Amino acid sequence: MVDKVKSTAGEALAGLLFDGMTIMAGGFGLCGIPENLIAAIREAGTKDLTVISNNCGVDGFGLGILLENRQIKKMVSSYVGENKLFEQLYLSGELELEFNPQGTLAERIRAGGAGIPAFFTRTGYGTLVAEGKETREFDGEMYVMERGLTADLAIVKAWKADAEGNLVYRKTARNFNPMMATAGKATLVEVEEIVAIGALDKDAIHTPGIYVDRLILGAKFEKRIERVTTRPREEKTGETV
Repeated sequence: MVDKVKSTAGEALAGLLFDGMTIMAGGFGLCGIPENLIAAIREAGTKDLTVISNNCGVDGFGLGILLENRQIKKMVSSYVGENKLFEQLYLSGELELEFNPQGTLAERIRAGGAGIPAFFTRTGYGTLVAEGKETREFDGEMYVMERGLTADLAIVKAWKADAEGNLVYRKTARNFNPMMATAGKATLVEVEEIVAIGALDKDAIHTPGIYVDRLILGAKFEKRIERVTTRPREEKTGETV
């Protein structure tokens, strides 16, 4: 069996990074992002990157640190509202943006991983999203053709894994990660726990190890909250302490 488990994020990325490459990065907002692998890419200094991700982190964290280091040339995303630097770079022409409806982005990644080069969707027809794309009528409705997405490298965050690379994600951190794991020429995963082979419930495995090339136990996870929203605690009355 190939030894997929590597000691550090840098070791996992060895030989896979090159200028001008396309990287898929899992996560939604700051939930389920591969923070250790992102930090290692920043340290490597790889530049002119095209990054496929739902968003680009926030200022100073997540993919935002690659923006700060001017390593990203183009983003393929569906939401960019939490990053002021992203806005500045886009408006100044320093950053390219391929904007997608969120469901379309998810399906483009899923299609790429399934070997489907293109598909038709009604979403975006008649809007800027459809400009320059093939359209076609089916059963009296107009559809836009969207291309499947693949990448040179997919970086993924999971909760648990075994040494064969079988993965389990935790709750909403599942988001874009399983789709991206199938759509990279190479897939690197960071996890919070590596368990013995056979310890995972076979019916509960979300991503089979066949898709995973290299695996690390994350050195640390900040798991920042993108927006903290609280409400006043309700006072309970009539209780005896």
